[in-house]
Amino acid sequence: MARIYSKARGKSGSKKPAVKHVPSWAPYKDKEVEKLIIKYAKLGKTTSEVGLILRDSYGIHSVKALTGKSISEIVKSHELSKKLPEDIMSLIKRMIDIKQHMEKNKQDMTAKRGLQLTESKLRRLATYYRRVGKLPADWQLETERLKMYLE
Repeated sequence: MARIYSKARGKSGSKKPAVKHVPSWAPYKDKEVEKLIIKYAKLGKTTSEVGLILRDSYGIHSVKALTGKSISEIVKSHELSKKLPEDIMSLIKRMIDIKQHMEKNKQDMTAKRGLQLTESKLRRLATYYRRVGKLPADWQLETERLKMYLE
């Protein structure tokens, strides 16, 4: 049953194992996994897409257990990471989709609210990344030129 105000549904669900060890049935070694990650990163895949491909196609359950590093650390060490963080890029893509929808459907106030929420989330995330140093201190989102960020 859900909580009365937050609609949260408790803590039940699947959990990752507490002990991170490489199982005996693991099909790949650490160097092979690293080569696969580099291959897909060069093809332009994001780190989450690389993780999905490794899990679904290759049966690699945990890159960190095999290599000792996360996918993003491996991509960064080979200097294949993008300029903007992945979550900001996905929010920008969502904003573009909503704006295209709003051009066709001007009466859709639900989409307008979704755009406001997405812009707000992006602003908060950008503030965090500026504070941490992943974005330059003077970085601003230019909503008129959103497609420029995807290139």
